[in-house]
Amino acid sequence: MKFGILKERKNPPDRRVVFSPDELARLKQLHQDVIVKVESSDIRVFNDLEYKNMGIEVADDISDCGVFFGVKEVPVAALIPNKSYFFFSHTIKQQPYNRTLLQALLDKNIVFYDHETIVDTHNHRLIGFGKYAGIVGVYNSIRAFGIKFELFKLPKAETLSGKEALITHLKRVVLPPLKFVVTGTGRVASGVKEVLDAVKIKEVSVDNYLSKNYTQAVYTQIDVLDYNKRKDGIKLDFNDFFDNPLEYTSDFERFTKVSDIYLTAHFYANEAPIILTREMLQSKDCKIKVVADISCDVNGPIACTLRSSTIAEPLYGYLPSENKEVDVFHPAAIVVMAVDNLPCELPKDASVGFGEMFMEHVIPAFFNKDKDGILERAKITENGKLTARFSYLQDYVDGK
Repeated sequence: MKFGILKERKNPPDRRVVFSPDELARLKQLHQDVIVKVESSDIRVFNDLEYKNMGIEVADDISDCGVFFGVKEVPVAALIPNKSYFFFSHTIKQQPYNRTLLQALLDKNIVFYDHETIVDTHNHRLIGFGKYAGIVGVYNSIRAFGIKFELFKLPKAETLSGKEALITHLKRVVLPPLKFVVTGTGRVASGVKEVLDAVKIKEVSVDNYLSKNYTQAVYTQIDVLDYNKRKDGIKLDFNDFFDNPLEYTSDFERFTKVSDIYLTAHFYANEAPIILTREMLQSKDCKIKVVADISCDVNGPIACTLRSSTIAEPLYGYLPSENKEVDVFHPAAIVVMAVDNLPCELPKDASVGFGEMFMEHVIPAFFNKDKDGILERAKITENGKLTARFSYLQDYVDGK
């Protein structure tokens, strides 16, 4: 079996990689019959020499490999027919801009697996960069607060060496007694929580958060039933919310009245209620000063996320009274941070973490006849057709 590690070709350049040199060395140690080749790259966070020093072959041409691993979408022209590929395709939600990519995967008879579709039997994702989005999201939110109110200056996350450097810089900042509210409890939220805890921002209960004042910065982490309520007032459980989202409305306004910084780390389903509405943002009681929309669903549950922002220009101002973008320093502006590729700011840490997850959850399936169905569930295309699990994409492929 020959595995190939692809050079990232999408613009803007992405420095992440599926496997670090150490992880590939471990792979070869565990499975000595595997041949691994790394495509030479001048942008990857680990340079060619680092792979060579671990005994990994680096070449300009790796087309003799059978299975290719990448991070971002592979350009259609670079796809090799009759091979297997793993990367983030951004097609499973029928994103219009990538329809031609899915068509090409079918036309070229490629067996394709999307990193997003690698799930367990309960449909829970097994790998992802979400934790690192959460880590950078917290840093960027505090940096945004410092910029807006001219209290302190933090360097951009992308200029720092990694997570520990981010935390070191945050520890030097003296924060006023801010209140942070975090929506979500998954992988992204775990990254948020890791940083908040590391810089000694105190976690408090929802009730105390809503009712008490503090002399230090605090945060509360809330789940769907904390910020949504049934329209009929009946209190049920999580299953009812996920089964009947249209029966619910947002109850987030009670948090907008006491929060300074809002960090989104939730998963949002299309039929779920809008979480932070225009009306909440326009209310005189709204105290939110920074919204770090880590989840970054444009035209989604966060009304002030008018667009995604970039690593180069991560912040913009939102004027609630007119529902429009303004300068960050407009006196009535809420600062929005909505970078949709935050893990790119921590390419080394993110790559190491991703590779460890991939080694644990996916690589064994190549050697145990996929006994847990990991590869079978993740497979989107095979033999020039969509697999049964992803047959819902046929209309999308056909342009209907």
